[in-house]
Amino acid sequence: MHLDSFITSAVVVLIATSIAVAIFKHFGLGSILGLLVAGIAVGPYSFGPTVTTEVEDVRHFTELGVVMLLFLIGLEMKPSRLWSLRREVFGLGLSQILVTGAVIGAYFLFFEPHWTSALLIGLTFALSSTAMVLQILQESGEINSKHGTASFSILLMQDLAIVPLLAIVPILSQTGRLSAEVPMWQQLGTVAGMLMLLGVFGRYILPRTLDALSKRGNKEGFFLVVMLAVFLSAWSMHYAGISMALGAFLMGMLLSSSKYRLQVQAMIEPYKGILMSLFFVAVGMSIDIAALAEKPLLFMQHIAVIVVLKFIVLLSLTLAFGYIRKQAIRIALLLSQGGEFGFVLFGSAKALQVISDDTFVLAVGVISVSMVVTPLALKASDALNKVFSSGKKEVEKPQIEIPSQDRTGRVIIGGFGRVGYTVATLLQERGVPYIAFDTNPTHIAKGQELGMPVYYGDVGDHHLLEAAHMHEASLVVMTIDHTPSALRAIQHIRTDYPNVPIVSRARDLAACKELIEAGATNAFPEALESSLHLGGEALKMIDVKAKEVNKLLDAVREDGYQAVSENKVAENENTTVSSNT
Repeated sequence: MHLDSFITSAVVVLIATSIAVAIFKHFGLGSILGLLVAGIAVGPYSFGPTVTTEVEDVRHFTELGVVMLLFLIGLEMKPSRLWSLRREVFGLGLSQILVTGAVIGAYFLFFEPHWTSALLIGLTFALSSTAMVLQILQESGEINSKHGTASFSILLMQDLAIVPLLAIVPILSQTGRLSAEVPMWQQLGTVAGMLMLLGVFGRYILPRTLDALSKRGNKEGFFLVVMLAVFLSAWSMHYAGISMALGAFLMGMLLSSSKYRLQVQAMIEPYKGILMSLFFVAVGMSIDIAALAEKPLLFMQHIAVIVVLKFIVLLSLTLAFGYIRKQAIRIALLLSQGGEFGFVLFGSAKALQVISDDTFVLAVGVISVSMVVTPLALKASDALNKVFSSGKKEVEKPQIEIPSQDRTGRVIIGGFGRVGYTVATLLQERGVPYIAFDTNPTHIAKGQELGMPVYYGDVGDHHLLEAAHMHEASLVVMTIDHTPSALRAIQHIRTDYPNVPIVSRARDLAACKELIEAGATNAFPEALESSLHLGGEALKMIDVKAKEVNKLLDAVREDGYQAVSENKVAENENTTVSSNT
């Protein structure tokens, strides 16, 4: 049954995904598997309602989620760190593609009439799903672990390998003329030109544009320019014949040292999440159950052989590169499925008659179902690790990413004006890790000139707090002078992170009361504190002992400043007038 109405289709997709994700998450199988199964249920090859028959178009659109995912990964990957991974990218990653491609290609010699088509199939199945693996690593918090870094490095090399793989498809074809129409030198020139365009835009034009927009407080323009940067980078690499996701990754890396990094991450994150969810639904919709049921044994054999061969090759290579057994098993399980770019490669090979229509249907099914198998295999990996670790205990060395700004126990400062700067200076003097946010470019520039970790961002933004790892913070210091903004930020922090203490600056006692009611652990009225300090200095200068002055000031604070509040002063004045009368 095909649904004609868009809103009806949307409701059906939401019902299917909500139920499937809830069930699979409940049983600890993860949201990705639930989304894949939901896609199968609402796809054109299911027995239930069909939301669309244009699955390929949907998949192309939702690949923008993969683009945004790689952009966010790039934001956390500075060029220096990428250079430090060159051994994993060009050593481990390239070895994995070549060895896996050769082994799987040898297997397909039994099913393909030409060795060229078998080799292409092998190299295509050597690719893994960037979308699935990185999503799993992000959901589990393993993206910066040693095995997470190795997995990312291999995936990065696989994205780089897409260019030569696409180039050899017409060469292997008996009918294709693409290689003659587009000479290699022209392809390389296009790639170089687009990389230069990307570099100039990301290095010079984009930061200046964001500076200008932030100074004017133009949040809508800021967001639209960020989205333009993501899609322009994706388009430039797509035009050059390279993976769109790789272009977005490079743009993210160009912004990785920017003061706007965390705010940009907060803006992109919700859109990435929606598109990534739809991407996995679209992959599930691609599985033609009826066509695969015609050759069920051969289909299951292909899946089992490809997954096992990839696992063995990855396990052997990672062990050879010095990873401990637990890490090697995890990497091998993470990357043992087929990749989404296989849809493109197999589609091109089918169009140029390098592979048959039957092989294409089978290959697309293998990629899709192997993605379904991956979360289940990862669930089983814990049991495997327990078995292997029962003997000699292997210790994984922690991967230190930013030792100077440890996230655990870090203080987060909201606002970097006069008060925020003072608090940050005191924390820095004591060696306490902190990070500060402000929406005033002048304040940010001042802090960054002094080498302080100050970033552009609205501390009341839920996604910014998530990007800043608020759950690992030991304290929030709210120094924002605008009380409504401070109230909104405190309410959001208290709702999402109830265990994080918050101390706040307040204009007066009325604002102090409001901030505490909103969720602040404590608030200090700035005007009264200044008055107390001035009064204390006056007492000391007329020979009152410092110990007595401090005791008096502490008593005033413990009493909630009632002794010096305006109401108390007015009450005392009225009492004096009555007495005189």
